[in-house]
Amino acid sequence: MRKILGTVILAMALLFTSTTADAASTTYTVKKGDTLYRIATTYKVSVANLKSWNNLKTNTIKINQKLKIVKPAKSVSRSNSSTVVNELYVNSTAYTAYCAGCSGITKTGINLRKNPHLKVIAVDPSVIPLGTKVYVEGYGYAIAGDIGSAIKGNKIDVFFPTKSQAYNWGRKKVKIKILD
Repeated sequence: MRKILGTVILAMALLFTSTTADAASTTYTVKKGDTLYRIATTYKVSVANLKSWNNLKTNTIKINQKLKIVKPAKSVSRSNSSTVVNELYVNSTAYTAYCAGCSGITKTGINLRKNPHLKVIAVDPSVIPLGTKVYVEGYGYAIAGDIGSAIKGNKIDVFFPTKSQAYNWGRKKVKIKILD
């Protein structure tokens, strides 16, 4: 009985220690031109987490608004690489920032015309939340940073800087890995 009690006390102590030291919090004041995506990228967190920590229902932020940012503590035992939390097959198409009626600005505020090197996919946020890091088979690591009127369910739209690259991608079923 003492051995079990000792193990329980040790486990509780370790649990308490790890939960109190796992994260540090800071406050960021929104500046002109900021987007949730840009802030998330700067602090190496997801847009979904920023919205959750600050009880934001939309991607709209205002100048001088205070945002809570939780930064994970560095841990020796934890690897810096992302962990796959889910895998699914999706139907994919491709798009460019220069289509008829396109502004080149994603739902999360990424300017794809000024940043054509970024890897961004459009998603159904009810399936893959905006701001989620992903790995798309045949495309590489990307961020779920946009939505589209035709993107519903298990479908994604992969961004390419040119129309020819988008046409070359075509339509295909691909495996996507959701990363932490």
